Formats: sequence, structure tokens, C-alpha cells
Amino acid sequence: MSAGLQGVLQRAGRGFVDLFFPPLCLLCREPVADPDSLCPACWTNMQFIDGPVCALCGLPFEIDAGPDTVCGACIADPPQFDHARAILRYDDASKKPVLALKHADRLDLVPAFAKWLDRAGRDLFAETDMIVPVPLHRMRLWKRRYNQSAEIARGLSRLSGVPLQPLVLERRKPTPSQGTMPSAAARRKNVAGAFRVPQPARAAVKAKRVLLIDDVLTTGATASACARALKRAGAASVYVLALARVVRA
Repeated sequence: MSAGLQGVLQRAGRGFVDLFFPPLCLLCREPVADPDSLCPACWTNMQFIDGPVCALCGLPFEIDAGPDTVCGACIADPPQFDHARAILRYDDASKKPVLALKHADRLDLVPAFAKWLDRAGRDLFAETDMIVPVPLHRMRLWKRRYNQSAEIARGLSRLSGVPLQPLVLERRKPTPSQGTMPSAAARRKNVAGAFRVPQPARAAVKAKRVLLIDDVLTTGATASACARALKRAGAASVYVLALARVVRA
């Protein structure tokens, strides 16, 4: 079947489905033109990170000080990862869908999130050998039934063509939620030694360039702890791609 004919059939099939099940906004459920999308009002409320950012952690800057500028936090305490990028500011607007995916079984949000990450991370894919999600401890995974970062990573792998390796990194101890930690120092202490690359997976990681997927970056403590474990196992580099990040002055 030619690509042109295949495209025509796909559009016809989508039109038939939309006739009976019209696409709705992922957040407010208003009618939209395309599936897995937001209406103009909800899209406008999302604060996408676009412009100058810290060369290490991806913190957005108010002014452009050059492509290699590093924020004060990264100068004081350099992260273990090589570069991090988030696509949204974690605020009242973005918090709703992020928490819905994390705690309310809204797996229907995954295709849209994966598409956004695919567009934001295309420069990284050529420098990446594998996609690895931030893992949950097995007890938390059993309670939640799925790992939201792994679901996003799976969708991103399909779009980007970069292989997904969900088992090369594991959380070895059930740490309290990072959201309950009162400070950045407490977050770092909470996840210290929490991650490891199992011995059978070390060969798969050695000398590889890893793209780590997380849902939210706050201080970067979790991502940094994951990167430390991956690099100790021989990873050549670790880049971080997150759905949202907390932005503080």
C-alpha cells in the first residue's frame, strides 16, 4: 500500500470515529479539532518554558545571558546529570493534568504529554542511546498500579524511535515522597543511595547515553540521584527530560 493511500485511509478512519466520538479537550472537555489536545483557553493557561535557561538544570532565566550560563544553585551544588530540560512551569494550570496522570488514572493524557516531550527533546534524541524512566519502588508501584514516568517514556520511545529500557534502573528503598521534604537538602538526603543499576543491566548501560524521563523536577535531587547511579554503572552521559518543573526566584 502506498503512503498516500495509507494516509487517505487513516484520515477517513479518523473522520468516521470523530463523527461518533468527537475529540474533547483533555482538561475541560470542550470540543476540539484534534484528539489528545487542549482547547485554546486551556492551552493559553499552560506556561511553556521557552527562551534562555540554565545550561545544566534548565531553570528559565528572565534575561538571556548566553547559551552556557549556569544558575546559582548549579554553581553551588552541580547536579550529577549533564543537562535537564522541562517543557512546562509547574503551576496551578499544569499541576492539574500532571497530578491527574499521577494519582487519578488519567492515562489518556499520556499521548499528549509524549507528543510535547517529543517536540521539546528532538535535539537530544540524536545524542541518546536509550530512554529510561525514573523508577518507583515496587511497593509504591503495587499500590499505584503504574509508573507515570514509565508510561510517558513508553509513548516518547514510540514517537522518537529511541529504545526504551525501563528495567536498567531500580529504586532500591521505599523513600518518603519528595513532596513532603521541607528543603532541597532534605530532598537530596531522602534519595541518597535510593537508586541502583542491577548487576545484569550494567552491560546495557556501560558507555551509553541515557535520556532520563521524569514527570516533575523540583530541586533535581531525584534526577541527580538517578544520574549518579547510572554513571556509576558506566553510563557515558545522562540527560533529563521532564514534563514540568518548579520555577522559583
